[in-house]
Amino acid sequence: MINDIQKDAESRMGKSIESLKQELKKLRTGRAHTSLLEHITVEYYGSDVPLNQVANVTIDDPRTLAVVPWEKPMVAVIEKAIMNSDLGLNPTTAGEVIRVPLPPLTEERRKDMIKIVKAEGEKGKVAIRNIRRDANNDIKGLLKEKEISEDDERRAEEEIQKITDKYVAEVDKVLEEKEKDLMEI
Repeated sequence: MINDIQKDAESRMGKSIESLKQELKKLRTGRAHTSLLEHITVEYYGSDVPLNQVANVTIDDPRTLAVVPWEKPMVAVIEKAIMNSDLGLNPTTAGEVIRVPLPPLTEERRKDMIKIVKAEGEKGKVAIRNIRRDANNDIKGLLKEKEISEDDERRAEEEIQKITDKYVAEVDKVLEEKEKDLMEI
C-alpha cells in the first residue's frame, strides 16, 4: 500500500514537471521555435482547432517562423489569430506563406519574462508540495486504520520527502535553463 502511494505521488509530480515545461514553452525567447505557436487556435469550418492542424509551422531563420496553411482561404484567418494572440507578434503575408518575425527582446522585457518564469516555477513547486501533502495524508490514514505501524509511517513520509526534494530540484533545473535561455542575446 505504501509503495502504491509513493508511486502515485511520483507519477503526479512527474506530470507537474511536464505541465511546467509546457507552460514555459509558451514564453517567448529571442529565438524562433515552432512550439511558440502551439497554443494558438484558429476557426476552421465552425470549430476552433490548433494552428498545427491547419498549417505547417517551420523555422525560416533563427528569428523568423514560417506558417504555410494547407488551404489558401486559411491565410487571413491564421494571420488574424497570430496577431490576436498574447504573444505580441506581427505576421506578414507573402502569397500563401505567413512569416512571423520575432523581435529581439529588450532587457526590461527579459526581466519581466524571468519574473513570469519564476512565478510559474513557484506554481510547480506548490503543486508538488500539495501532492506530498496528499500522500502523507494517505499514509496517516493507513496508520489510523492500523494497517501500518508508526515506524512504517515515519519511513514512508521520509521517502515521500526524498521524492519531493528530487522533483523540486528538477523544477529549479528547468527554471535555470529557461532563465539562461531568456538572457541569451
